[in-house]
Amino acid sequence: MAIRSGELSAVEHVEEALKRLDGDQHNAVVQLLADEARREARERADELARGTWRGPLHGVAVAVKDLIDVAGVPTRCGSNVRRDVPPAPADAPVVARLRAAGAVVVAKTHTHEFAYGATGDVAAEGPARNPHDPTRITGGSSSGSAAVVAAGHVPLALGTDTGGSVRTPAAHCGVVGLLPGFGRLPTDGVFPLSETCDHVGLLAADVDTAATGYQVLSGATGHSMQRDEVRGAVIGLPTGAYWRARDPVITAAVESAARRLADAGAVLVEVDTPGVDGMPDVYGSIVCAEAYTTHAADLATRPEAFQPIIARRILANADLPASEYVDALRARRRLAAQWRRRLSTVDAVLAPTTPIRATPLGVDEVDGVRVGAALLSLTLPFNLARLPAVSIPVPPADGGLPVGVQVAGVRFDEPALLRLAAALVVP
Repeated sequence: MAIRSGELSAVEHVEEALKRLDGDQHNAVVQLLADEARREARERADELARGTWRGPLHGVAVAVKDLIDVAGVPTRCGSNVRRDVPPAPADAPVVARLRAAGAVVVAKTHTHEFAYGATGDVAAEGPARNPHDPTRITGGSSSGSAAVVAAGHVPLALGTDTGGSVRTPAAHCGVVGLLPGFGRLPTDGVFPLSETCDHVGLLAADVDTAATGYQVLSGATGHSMQRDEVRGAVIGLPTGAYWRARDPVITAAVESAARRLADAGAVLVEVDTPGVDGMPDVYGSIVCAEAYTTHAADLATRPEAFQPIIARRILANADLPASEYVDALRARRRLAAQWRRRLSTVDAVLAPTTPIRATPLGVDEVDGVRVGAALLSLTLPFNLARLPAVSIPVPPADGGLPVGVQVAGVRFDEPALLRLAAALVVP
């Protein structure tokens, strides 16, 4: 690494990141932490001069989604409801782990209000804009984290993923997005959308950076990209209309990824995914009930502080029967068990990350397709099945907007899955 070798100083690196973030044109930054970041960068540089090396992120600038607590900074969650909240008293554990490995937190990033949306264009701060085309969405809800990585402002950012909120913006912005398995990373200090579905995830410039970030956050070992995880691996290709992308360029990208894996020695097999058509309803019942419970008091006293579409979405669940919520929890357990049994002969599953590419800002429907629902459709099944997944950018055949494909681990854990993902990166 350039910082450890002395080729680049932590101070120079962080200063460049702050300069780029300060000039960001994508509404991806909600708070620049310049003074604290400069102080920490000087400390990391002084430590290195004394021979102290904290870890693989020593002196590296990182950004944090404004749903996750950073000590001394308000966590506003993209909402006027939290405009006047006091600064967080402590770092969330995931932020503390980054700092312990030497990372320097330089900014809080844009989020869809309370993470309750897949587009990234509904927030008190206005819409985040895609660095590849500022008239289009980033995807959400980790909108700003994906955008600052895609724009080259920072190499690594924290996000959250409840049903696709890391992988969707990763696909739309052309970066790597990692969803760890449920419970792998702590969600303490993270404002909840759905406590039983929420994950902390990573947005990264490349697979190796994502692997390093995951190693730091989880304590996982063996993350080296040198190990071959492809030859002999059994990769499942899910069948059925549910998994068909609506954009032929995305279909071509998945086919290209499959050929790349086959050429590297993987064994490709078709797999059935029982109950997948019903998963969006199960997901919706769980998330809607838990989100309403979180926000009911504020909606009762100051509904005008919410973005109107978010208020309507949450209030629509005010009369959701408790039995429907419990039935959905039971269905999730049943479906997850069925998937694990049915997929027990494969190491990983390959699928599109999203069925469509980034749509224009503020557009709810394209060619008869409801954008929000479409953007969650191919990611949420892996959340419900409690499987790790990573979205990798694949060059689009038409040279247009970014395309993402995802691999989800069945027998593969996160480090192995990331090594598999590395094989999909086109040099």
